[in-house]
This record gives sequence, C-alpha cells and structure tokens, in this order.
Amino acid sequence: MPPSDRAARTAAAIGAAVAAAVTLPALGAGTLWDNSETAYGEVAREILFTHDWLVMHQHLQPWFIQPPLYFWLAAIAAKLLGVSAFALRLPSALSTVAMGALAGWVGARRGGLRAGIFSALVLSTALEQAIIGRLAIMDALLDLCMLATTVLWYRAAEEDDSKALIWGWFWAGLGTLAKGPVAVLLPGLIVLAYMAWNARYGKGWPRLGRRAWGLALGLFALTALPWFAAVYAREGASFSQAFLGQYTVGRYLGVVENQTGPLWYYLPVAILAFFPWVAFLPWALWTAARDGARNAEAGAPFLRYLVVWIVVTFVFYSLAKTKLPNYIASALPAMAWLVALWWDRALAAARLRAARISAAAVPLTILLLAVAIALFARTMHFTQQTTWLMPYLLELGAIVFVGSLTTFVLLWIPRARPLAPIALALASVGAITATVWIGVPHAEALKPVPALAGHINALRRPGDRIAVQGVSGGNALAFYTLPKAEALLADGSETRTFVCGAPRAFVILSTRRLDTQPSFGRTLRVLESIDGDTLVLYDGPPCS
Repeated sequence: MPPSDRAARTAAAIGAAVAAAVTLPALGAGTLWDNSETAYGEVAREILFTHDWLVMHQHLQPWFIQPPLYFWLAAIAAKLLGVSAFALRLPSALSTVAMGALAGWVGARRGGLRAGIFSALVLSTALEQAIIGRLAIMDALLDLCMLATTVLWYRAAEEDDSKALIWGWFWAGLGTLAKGPVAVLLPGLIVLAYMAWNARYGKGWPRLGRRAWGLALGLFALTALPWFAAVYAREGASFSQAFLGQYTVGRYLGVVENQTGPLWYYLPVAILAFFPWVAFLPWALWTAARDGARNAEAGAPFLRYLVVWIVVTFVFYSLAKTKLPNYIASALPAMAWLVALWWDRALAAARLRAARISAAAVPLTILLLAVAIALFARTMHFTQQTTWLMPYLLELGAIVFVGSLTTFVLLWIPRARPLAPIALALASVGAITATVWIGVPHAEALKPVPALAGHINALRRPGDRIAVQGVSGGNALAFYTLPKAEALLADGSETRTFVCGAPRAFVILSTRRLDTQPSFGRTLRVLESIDGDTLVLYDGPPCS
C-alpha cells in the first residue's frame, strides 16, 4: 500500500472513531424533539404502519414535503431495532461517522497523515456537525451526499477523472433522494465558480468525453428519478405542485412555515455551527484565499476550491427567503479542511503566532457564541425556549475554555505543539458529551407532550380521539400516541365538533385556558398538568 493510501486509511479510521464517539453515546437518550424530529419520525413510522414505501404519509395522509431516502433508512432501522429515538436517529449518526471518515481520508491525501487527522477532528467536533448527527432529520444524510458529490466533482474537474464524474453524479442522485434538487444545484454552482476562478491560471474546462457524461447522467437518472416518476404516476399534479412548487422552488423564493431571517442570518449561525474552531477560520480563510490566488504551490487549486465552496454556500443560502440554521452545515467540511491544513502548515513551518493568537481568541468566540445565540433567538422569536440552555452552554464554554488554554500553552512547548489542536478537539468532545448527559435529561422536563401521550396510551380505548388545542407539540402527540396518528386541532375553533363527535376525547391545552374551556355539556376531567400544558378528558353524556 502506498504511504499516501496508508495515511488516508489511518486518518479515515480515526475520523470515523472520533465522529462515532461524538454522535453514538446516548444517541437514544430523551424523547424526540418537536417539531422536526417528531414530524419526520412519524413519517418513517407510518411507512411501517401503512406498508407503503412509495408515498410518504403523515397523519395517514400523503406527505410530499421531502423525498424518501432518510425515511426509508429510518424505517428499516425501526423495523430491525424497534421504533425508538435511537433507531430514528441512527441514519444521521452513521452519516456523520461516514463524513468524519471522508474528512480524514481527503485531508490525508491533500496534506498527509497529520492534516488528515486534524481534518477529521475539526469537522467531527464542530458544534453543529455534532448536533445534526444526533437528530432524526435528513440533513446529515444530505450533507454526506453533497460532500461526496462536491469532492468527486472537484477531482473530475481538476484531474479530468471520468470515474470521479460518474460516481459524483451517483452521490448527487442519492442526495436528490434525500432532500431534492439542491443536492445537484449547490455542488454544481460550487464547481462552476471554481472553474471560472481557475480559468485565470490557464486551466481549461475538464476533458471528459461524451461517454463519461452519458454514464454519469444515466447513473444519476437511475438513482434519483424512478421514485419521482412513480409517485407522480400515482399521485399526479398534487405531488409535483407540493414538492417542486411549494417546497422546492417556493422554499427558496418564498417563506415556508415562517422560517425566515435577515440577509446576515448565517453570520451568527456560522459562529454557532463551527464553534470552537471558528476562532481559527479567519486566519485559515485569508491565507487560503491568498495562497490560492498566488497559485505558487501544488495545493493552491484545492485551497481555491475550499474558499469557493464556503463563499458560494453562504451566498446561496443567504439569498434564499426560507432560512434554517442547519442549511449552512454543508460548508462545514470545507471549513474543517481549511483550518486543518492551516494548522498543519503552521506547525510544519513553526509559524505559530497566528495559531497562538487564535487559541487565545477562543474565549472571545465563547462570548460571540452567547451573542450569536441571543441574536438568533431574538430574530426567530423563541427567546423563552432557549433560556433553559444557558446553564449548559456555560458548562460547554467552561470546558472549551480549559481546552483553549491548554492549546495555547502547548503551542509554547516545541515537542508538544502537534498536540495543541488535539487538546481543543478533546475539550470539544468533553463539552458535547457533558451537554448530552447532563442537559438532555433536564430538557425532558420541558417536553410535556410525550409524557402526556403516555398517560393517554394508558387510558385509551377503541374509538377515543386525541388532539392538541392551541399549544405546540402536535407532531409529538401524533408520534407518541401509538399505534396510529389521530386528528389534531390547531386552535379552539373546531373543538365542539371534535369533542362531540367521539365517545371520549383527550385534549391537550394550555393550563391558562383551563378555566375558560367549555364542557359542551359533557364531563370534563383534568388528568395531568406538566410545564404549562394540561391533559383533559371529555366523556360522559353526549353534548347538549
């Protein structure tokens, strides 16, 4: 095995191990988070309930918001392991482990074993990477597919590699099955922008023949298109209008589900997402742009590609009307490689002034993290929902502060300098682990619906109906009131029809509304109250 391959395999194994250490422990701890985890978990669960693997369902109705790949994988995991938070989160965790391995592999191929190890450590311990890998959502799977696509297309463009082009389109097909056309569009924009910059240095368009393009596009079509064609054949225009019109084009050009933000939305998100390594990103980004523009070293094209990757991703999502913090995660691998390669070059040349300044600046990024959280919470109007996080974020900040101090000290000890970034990575692992083991149990007390759903399941009889009225948690109620979803009320406007149309009706409402809740002539019993939500039961005589 050539040394470069041996180093790449070693770095990939270390990357997978670090990512697994961050994502797998206590993966199933706590109930699913409302709104996305319970919504997507319910869609996956209903595959097993309806035995329909073609059309996704939510509340037993066709659901066209997202493609099926994550839900297929989650349903398979739930079939094998039982329907649980662990099973539904497992596809995300495994995708994150694969990303850690790929980060190590590519980093080692570009900069040697040390650069590969640094790459895996930086990516796997970035805050948003760790969070997304522990959630039952499709973003980690999409990020893996886009990472593979973007890396392979770079190789195809830079080395005229037909195999890389073909396999890149295969991964683009998987990404399309995971999230939609963005899995092709964004990597394509990155490659086009990179080739436009490359043209300044006499690099022409890649010489890839028609046969390679035909095989690539054919493999993409075989991977991505059959599901879309089959669903359209069965559901017709209702599918295309919802998926392509409302939730693809409409999500970019318009605001979906009130998920919006200002043009600078992703600046505080980037501080959150790439913490604690964001302290090193400005130096790494500036030196990469400088060295890439000079084109004076063999690695300059890859540095240019990483800079373009980050800039295009930020611009693309900043211009979108619908914004979510997890969108920007697709740029985290590029940030990780930039920082890792910068660390490796700084240690090799003993140019450590910038590294020391950045390590000393990590406490400043902790402060910026707090400011970013405050800005983000205020912008998204859920300041109260983030209040409980503050003590645990202080613990996280304290652990990372110790890691940054250790990193700073190690940089002054010649023989220990290579351990400096490893110390910060270990501190990040410790901070994330502490947050999971300490913060998640506390968060359970703030999620009343799963506990109230357990009360319903204990008392439920055939014919009973359940609903939420004017409170959040409808998706959680549907998921945790097995074996099937029931009708949900968004507000009190249909309460009478709902209550009077069932032998018994369970309703979860705000405790503050309890005194004014009408009985409609039936017996209204309060069963349980948790954290501002109350479960009531309507039974007895029919409505008067």
